[in-house]
Amino acid sequence: MSKKDSETKEFHAEVRQLLDIVIHSLYTDREIFIRELISNASDALEKLRMTQLTENKIFEGDLPLEVNVTTDEAARTITIADYGIGMTRDELSENLGTIAHSGTKAFLEKTKDGAKPDVIGQFGVGFYSAYMVADKVEVFTHSWQEDEEHLRWESDGASGYTIDGVEGQRRGSRIVVHLKEEHEEFAKTQRVRGIVERYSNFVGFPVNLNGERVNTVEALWLRSKKEVTDEQYKEFYQFTAHAMDNPRYTMHFSADAPLAINALLFVPEENAERMGLGAQPPGVALYCRKVLIDAQPEGLLPEWLRFLRGVVDSEDLPLNISRESMQDTALVRKLNEVITKRFIKFLVKQAEDSPGDYKQFYERFNRFLKEGIVASPAHQELLAGLLRFESSMTDSGEVTSLDGYLDRMKEGQEEIYFLVGPSREVLEKGPYFEGFRDRGLEVAFFTEAVDDYVLEGLREYKGKKLVAANRSGIELEDLPQEGGEDSLNEEETEGLISWLNSALEGRVARVDAGKRLVNHPMVALLPEDAPNAQMRAMMEAMGQEAPESKAKLEVNPRHPLIRQLASMHEDQGELASKVADQLTNHALLAAGMEVNTAEIAEGMAELLGELLE
Repeated sequence: MSKKDSETKEFHAEVRQLLDIVIHSLYTDREIFIRELISNASDALEKLRMTQLTENKIFEGDLPLEVNVTTDEAARTITIADYGIGMTRDELSENLGTIAHSGTKAFLEKTKDGAKPDVIGQFGVGFYSAYMVADKVEVFTHSWQEDEEHLRWESDGASGYTIDGVEGQRRGSRIVVHLKEEHEEFAKTQRVRGIVERYSNFVGFPVNLNGERVNTVEALWLRSKKEVTDEQYKEFYQFTAHAMDNPRYTMHFSADAPLAINALLFVPEENAERMGLGAQPPGVALYCRKVLIDAQPEGLLPEWLRFLRGVVDSEDLPLNISRESMQDTALVRKLNEVITKRFIKFLVKQAEDSPGDYKQFYERFNRFLKEGIVASPAHQELLAGLLRFESSMTDSGEVTSLDGYLDRMKEGQEEIYFLVGPSREVLEKGPYFEGFRDRGLEVAFFTEAVDDYVLEGLREYKGKKLVAANRSGIELEDLPQEGGEDSLNEEETEGLISWLNSALEGRVARVDAGKRLVNHPMVALLPEDAPNAQMRAMMEAMGQEAPESKAKLEVNPRHPLIRQLASMHEDQGELASKVADQLTNHALLAAGMEVNTAEIAEGMAELLGELLE
């Protein structure tokens, strides 16, 4: 055999250093080497396809463009072969022996200070991942040019490599990985099938395992929306989400700027967490050029979008070293921002185009949107526009939005008023609503426990402040019927208020005569900056001490109880004090303030006994 036929060369120093990094610390999962070798084979096939467009004569031009993976448990080998572009002798040495041209030095530079580099694709190191599991690797190849040599490259990944002339090679490359004994699992068909299905299921060329095609599902996200039917979307959703239901919404989009993105996202028919299945893991997989990077990427979408299912593919995202480093890259954060904004705008359009369908979605998934309002300040206003609720201006069961509220606001009104409670019926019958109702001011009704916390964090919408109708500091205009024969006069009112402030000193911040009450005698108002009942409960659950806050009381000078209290506090002081205590207790209870219910019951029994006597 001539010197030209067989030659042995040393690896360049930086290649030996690179091999050491790849084998011992670069990848998190050793199974990744199969993904890398299939990805390289797919690239070789793509290069051959492009070459066919410009060259008239291709060696063995009728060979199929496919990747063939074969396993041999007895020989302890796994082989990845393609009929792609192939390599010449010089290309073998350049690509697998020196590779300084591909950026290896830049890659190694990143590791000097012990830092783990973020990406691998641009450095051309995927081939070397085979040495995590191999004690020897052989590469059999023939270039697309017929007059080039039939070659075999071999190395144990230690010091150097050998290139021999070996006749009978087909066009393309065939990589034979001789596995170490402790990694013989990668010669088992079922083990390899699981890896190929996980990472390479959407590679653009057929991937065959021991003669059987594995990747039978098409990468729909790369096709035009006009070319995909609803049935194809449904099948793809069920395949990727491992689901049996139909997708409620399908969002399919492509973007070139600021990043190259192809995404296909689905909203399931039902919210699994609502069905009691607990917090779900992320359901949108991250791909790079149809190669899986992470099936459940933690940082790709915000936590509150965990109900989404589907695929995001970005060509700008180089193949990643490990899932751990993936979460912190600037590119992923940018993807997060772009996709989140796109999806929110998608929901806005769905709500406008089909309010009935959106209402059904909202009933099942509104908790996630509310979580987003609290967790994503950058998207807060867009998400707030997606809130739906009943209000005093809607019929029972009919919902509206904050934009609808703004459209109906009175001229000069600067605040959006809302109440949170167990039901619309309870809120309408409570003391906080009646003053707004009689003045024709709309009040939004929110009826989930989390709403108080969400609205506390929202604060304003489109320049209008959100104000709880049970807070103090709200200025309401006078009603025409205020004052008159059925109301305490100014002197009587001042005398009663003075006495109540003295009798209730220490229990409340102060007592005033107010305008907001119509049918109730007294109401407790929370200070504007005080945490509400839900916030206090949450702080206590987190081990934080809630700041002490005392309510302000407003009394209704027109109510019969208050008028009678005013007439009896001077000559029946003890009984009047007991009545005032009970009115105060019930007002504080209605406001969600902390009160001793046992003492209320005992005081009520005592008061009734005295009145009956």
